[in-house]
Amino acid sequence: MVAAVRREVAELGDDARLDDVVVRVAGVLGSNDRAHLVRAVRDELSGAGPLQPLLDSEGVTDVLVNRPDEVWFDRGHGLERAAVDLGDARAVRALAVRLAAVAGRRLDDASPMVDASLPDGTRLHAVLPPVADGGAVLSLRVLRRRRWTVPELLASGGLTPTFAGTLHALVRARANLLVSGGTGTGKTTLLGTLLGLVPHDHRLVCIEEAPELDPDHPHVVRLVARPANVEGAGEVSLSDLVRTALRMRPDRLVLGECRGAEVRDVLSALNTGHEGGCATIHANTVEDVPARLEALGALAGLDRAALAAQAVSAVHAVVHLRRDGGLRYVSQVGEVVREPGGLAVRPVLERRASGAVATSPGWPAFARRWGVEVTP
Repeated sequence: MVAAVRREVAELGDDARLDDVVVRVAGVLGSNDRAHLVRAVRDELSGAGPLQPLLDSEGVTDVLVNRPDEVWFDRGHGLERAAVDLGDARAVRALAVRLAAVAGRRLDDASPMVDASLPDGTRLHAVLPPVADGGAVLSLRVLRRRRWTVPELLASGGLTPTFAGTLHALVRARANLLVSGGTGTGKTTLLGTLLGLVPHDHRLVCIEEAPELDPDHPHVVRLVARPANVEGAGEVSLSDLVRTALRMRPDRLVLGECRGAEVRDVLSALNTGHEGGCATIHANTVEDVPARLEALGALAGLDRAALAAQAVSAVHAVVHLRRDGGLRYVSQVGEVVREPGGLAVRPVLERRASGAVATSPGWPAFARRWGVEVTP
């Protein structure tokens, strides 16, 4: 019945009224059955089909398809198996191709991988056989447009008062910050919260590969990278956008995620008077951030010495997040220094497993430099 409704809607095009088509195709239905059928067809036409109820579920951040009968989701407690059967390999492939088309991207044998954003902001990554052995594989990351405030993060356990006071001081003093952490630790969420602390007479220019940042701030300009089209033309890279942003009179330059050669342009920008800049980066701890920066710098042709010289003056502090079970929290704050062996990040503030906050010998000088008034 869903297939029949879908065919008629496709034939009618813009003239189709979904409720009317359902009644015409399905005949007399009860209100509950009619609403269910309309929702199923709408999910098939403009949503993720059988996966849409999972994507709409409260707290779900990721939906993963390994095989037609193997669907997983994450709602903050690790991966869980979903009671969803997508049919067969052809159905999964068709779903992946349709979602890619909705995102304006090509997915076929000639272009078997796609990374794109759906109209509602959901991140889509799909891989087709034979690159994906055994069938199409889908990864969907749900974008939750919720603006967290510092009091809410304190109430949820994501921040302690000491960390909250430290972050307030860093933003107020226009320190350049890197927010680090693993996948799903809440880097973008925290960055959005910090941007909400920026004075409202400052102009924020946010650069992203996919639009995720939604800070509670009245003056935000968003720039989004664009991949090349099927002919290989039209690409606008993050590096291009960083250079463009510098001509837009930014008070705060923000890079959603630093993951490639754009690190050179960001460090260069932060070294030319653009104070209060922010970016996120993947790393396991604050101590691992230098190695990550060096790897990204190598992509841009920067050797270790050049990267260290740029980073030590461009980045003032690293804020690191962890995820334990369902709790995402700020676990470390570190300062960027240059040592004989190269670039290093020294933790000055750390949250123990017990929840207690510990400081390092470098904490007093760090607190004085940035005007941190809270006492651990």
